[in-house]
Amino acid sequence: MGRAYEVRKASIQKTGAAKAKLYSMYAREIYQIAKNGGTEPTGNPSLKRILEKAKKEQVPADIIKRAIDKVNSGADESYETVKYELFGPAGSTLIVECLTDNVNRSVSSVRAVINKCKSKMGSMGSVSFNYDHLCIVGFKGLSADETLELLIENGIDVEDIEEDEGLVIVYGDPQDSYKIKEAIQTKINDVNFEIDEISMLPKEKVTLQGEDLEIFNRLLAMLEDVEDVNKVYHNVNLQD
Repeated sequence: MGRAYEVRKASIQKTGAAKAKLYSMYAREIYQIAKNGGTEPTGNPSLKRILEKAKKEQVPADIIKRAIDKVNSGADESYETVKYELFGPAGSTLIVECLTDNVNRSVSSVRAVINKCKSKMGSMGSVSFNYDHLCIVGFKGLSADETLELLIENGIDVEDIEEDEGLVIVYGDPQDSYKIKEAIQTKINDVNFEIDEISMLPKEKVTLQGEDLEIFNRLLAMLEDVEDVNKVYHNVNLQD
């Protein structure tokens, strides 16, 4: 399906402000996941996954520790995930995911951005029906055919499997993410999961040009600067 390009993003040098926001968002996620499911990764698979991602993103150990210590201390904070579906210029769409302790603040911040970028907010489901909600697992060490056979043997259905320069990428139901990784680990004990994501992938892409592309890029940059915005998914072909 040609999705590999979408999840193999080149590394970029993050600014100090971007790093600070990244660390803050991880701290929120780790706190909320640990609060909901426990502070021991062995008994909380969601916590184990987010800790692995945080380490790959080079989130400092003290930030991770403080988030977990906050739960153990009995601190009572509450964050929730809210999603906004947006229509951008020339057929572009976006799904904006926020992790926030103040929904009024997050929606106001997102609306302020779209009002400056010739965009509008849609109702729930108006955009997301054109996206696939999938887990994405990427690793090296098996072929695509070997991986498919392995997953079938373990009773795991997948949406798609791609192979790109030795990297096998499996797309499946988000609830099967752990099953997929566990099955792979039975064949490769020290496997490194180069991609381990839960994502929203567009069923179709659009290409923007000229002013439309400028407006979209501005919209994307401004959304990513919003404090509560955690992830932004969209259907636009962007050049590296």
